[in-house]
Amino acid sequence: MSNSAIEDVSSPYFLHHSDSPGIVLVLQPLIGDNYASWSRAVRIALSVKNKLGFIDGSISIPEGTYSLCNSWIRNNSIVIAWILNSVSKEILASVIFSQSAFEIWNDLKERLQQRNGPRIFQLCELMNHTQGQLSVSAYFTKLKIIWEELSNYRLSCTCGKCSCEANKELAENYHREYVMSFLMGLNESFSQVRGQILLMDLIPPINKVFALVSQEEQQRQLTEIFGTSAQGASMAFAVKNDQNRSNTGNRCR
Repeated sequence: MSNSAIEDVSSPYFLHHSDSPGIVLVLQPLIGDNYASWSRAVRIALSVKNKLGFIDGSISIPEGTYSLCNSWIRNNSIVIAWILNSVSKEILASVIFSQSAFEIWNDLKERLQQRNGPRIFQLCELMNHTQGQLSVSAYFTKLKIIWEELSNYRLSCTCGKCSCEANKELAENYHREYVMSFLMGLNESFSQVRGQILLMDLIPPINKVFALVSQEEQQRQLTEIFGTSAQGASMAFAVKNDQNRSNTGNRCR
């Protein structure tokens, strides 16, 4: 790699003038139990800044000119600063003396990812929640948050060389679980639309299932609104008629 990589905006060695050490990559700092969501958010942020290679080990300190080595040191220090800004004070104290972003990343992964077992168990328990007093939208959103985190622990092949359909079958199986969890947690008042979905030859995508149930909920709300209005108008008309008859009777007397 030549020194021109330092000035190339598409190079991971390039530092924009806004890439300061004080940047906070994520809104929620790492406290321990939120490692899965935190690491996902940090990887996304570093990918946007083209610095992912400094934590996954794919960009090691180069052998070459002084300027290129110095650029690696600067970038490594910047990524370290960003990670330190994104962890709690207690965790920061345990990694402050690490020499590379890759070392810090692996340290945190080895320490905090070992808690996956209890967290997976907790998420599976949460997937059994029911709708209760929640709207369909609120219930679906709550379930989706849990499912997205649980998906991070799912087994999948990422080699890109598999010729079998194992990944596709796994994805379809996970999708069925997702849909079934959503449908099972709905209130019994949605049993009719739930039965219609389950009778389909192919289970629709989860967003489509949500749309169908949500449409049913909105239709009921409209029926209640217009039904109440019609009932109110009818009662008002009846009361007015009674008053008119009463007044007529009084005049006849």
